[in-house]
Amino acid sequence: MTHPLTRRQLLERSALAAAAPLLPLQAFAQERRFEPQPGAWRTFDLVTTVNVAEVLGTTRLWLPIPDVVSDWQQPIENSWSGNAARARIVADPARGVRMLYAEFEPAAGTPTLTLTSRLRTRNRAVDWSEHARISEDPALLRANLAPTTLLPTDGIVRKTAVEATKGAKTDLDKVRAIYQWVVANAHREPTVRGCGSGDIKAMLETGNLGGKCADLNAVFVGLCRSAGIPARDVYGLRLAPSAFGYKELGANPANLKGAQHCRAEVFLREHGWVAMDPADVLKVMRQETGDWIKDPAHPVAAPVMKGLFGRWEGNWVGWNTAHDVTLPGSERKGSLPFLMYPNGENDAGSFDELAPDAFKYTISAKELSV
Repeated sequence: MTHPLTRRQLLERSALAAAAPLLPLQAFAQERRFEPQPGAWRTFDLVTTVNVAEVLGTTRLWLPIPDVVSDWQQPIENSWSGNAARARIVADPARGVRMLYAEFEPAAGTPTLTLTSRLRTRNRAVDWSEHARISEDPALLRANLAPTTLLPTDGIVRKTAVEATKGAKTDLDKVRAIYQWVVANAHREPTVRGCGSGDIKAMLETGNLGGKCADLNAVFVGLCRSAGIPARDVYGLRLAPSAFGYKELGANPANLKGAQHCRAEVFLREHGWVAMDPADVLKVMRQETGDWIKDPAHPVAAPVMKGLFGRWEGNWVGWNTAHDVTLPGSERKGSLPFLMYPNGENDAGSFDELAPDAFKYTISAKELSV
């Protein structure tokens, strides 16, 4: 008879997977490798095509564009075509998130829009042996410590952060403890629509820590902020298969509907912005094999558990890092928790961005040899 692992055992095994060297491959015959390293840039053309099924008055569309510039991503250009009366790049006035806005008059017929975004992306990995003093805009750091509508930093969030980081001395120790806590206590829930909503207060209050990337990485980001460590979600889209053979960590470039994925970053004074993705650890544990892996030290999960603490694979594009996004020109009341999907509306109201076949949009990517 087998017994479930205790929370302490899960945390101990999480620590082993995240911090210790990988065990020899011969010890785990089925163990895989996941070690993204910075290297050559990859160039992609990312194409979003919208054909709204029904004309009901004026139609408005908002499409995310690559709006993150960093040492792991370089947006190059955006171009578009279709029958819009007006189309231009606009920005959320409060958050500065840029997006393509298009407006269609009823007389134009079926609203049609194609957006092509060219970008470069590559793997990233922190060098933990380097200990430089990294400077960053104080206003940006304050913004990434602040609460948002769905990411409070007080109450149960603060209480959980204190509990998760008990005994941790440095910011790196605290981040590692929170990463391990999320993997040990949360889980991937495939039935959640889209990427989830990121309502971490509700998750923690109910004890239901099942969700998808926008939920699970939001818990990580919220706990980091509550512990005094600047952190942010990075909302984006998978572009291509993983080079390491993990089917759940890649996508089919010919059909990227449903390939949206949120990652996370933390700011550490000695390392700058550092890649994190506990949500993808939980995705591999739940969906990579036919069995739900419960132990992060499992030979399939361990390389990902270790690798996604400080690394990303460059088969993904980051749209933006903003919460509480307002769509300029929209008649929608209130803001979006984040902008990761195409959005639209007409005289009947807002479209369901999580239903691409009804909305109706397609997304694809093509890697270029340049």
